[in-house]
Amino acid sequence: MKKTILNMTVVRMTLLFALLSGAAALSFAAGSRDSGNTLTVGATPVPHAELLNLISAELRDKGITLRVREFTDYVLPNQALMFGDIDANFFQHLPYLQSNAEWNESLVSAFGVHVEPMGLYSSRFDSVAALPAGAEIAIPSDPSNGGRALLLLQARGLITLREGAGLLATARDIAPGGNPRGFVFRELEAAQLPRALGDVDAAVINGNFALQAGFNPQRDALIIESADSPYVNIVAVRRGYENDPRILALREALLSPRVRAFIEQNYDGGVLAIFD
Repeated sequence: MKKTILNMTVVRMTLLFALLSGAAALSFAAGSRDSGNTLTVGATPVPHAELLNLISAELRDKGITLRVREFTDYVLPNQALMFGDIDANFFQHLPYLQSNAEWNESLVSAFGVHVEPMGLYSSRFDSVAALPAGAEIAIPSDPSNGGRALLLLQARGLITLREGAGLLATARDIAPGGNPRGFVFRELEAAQLPRALGDVDAAVINGNFALQAGFNPQRDALIIESADSPYVNIVAVRRGYENDPRILALREALLSPRVRAFIEQNYDGGVLAIFD
């Protein structure tokens, strides 16, 4: 009798487990279908998240729910994309992506959108000529943007880098005699540069962080990159996802006349669209 009751209990538990497993499988499948219509993009707030939010309704009309996850640094968005926490990110240029071997192996550019001209800013001096000998200039600490800052200073005749220094140049690559005014370079995280202006004589600041801090790059920068800058901001995805239908829909929405008009009307030359 006890054995019969035990066997019936085992059968009931087996059936219950099967039902629960089936329900879980159906729930997972439903969740997968839902996630297939959702696109989560990591972005820094200005201008990237603003541009994404601008096209949210357009993507919704195409059956895609756009979720924008904001980041305030340059490292976490690539880590989140590599680990699959987000589907794409929109904050960086290609030299930055390629500056890290692990990122470069796993992530690729799906398409480019705009340039954010990097500029030299100061709260103490109103011109480059006014910068004193030995002035302390802050530059981004990451290799690609640090090199970009030094290339900007070289392009304006303030320093000379050794031949072949390339896009990842550091202050150690300044040629002998190539710093005639004896500028001292201080490396800081890119996001901290606007807040550091009171502590240094000048800082070379990425366009998005300058905009976020309330600067008008074309008016406030002592010197600024030209429109032909090679540092185009891209939408990055995991390798193999370049032609995901959601990414193609995102491309169509971002590279549109509406977005271009928004850029031209709202960023005072601090963001330059690279598409027609």
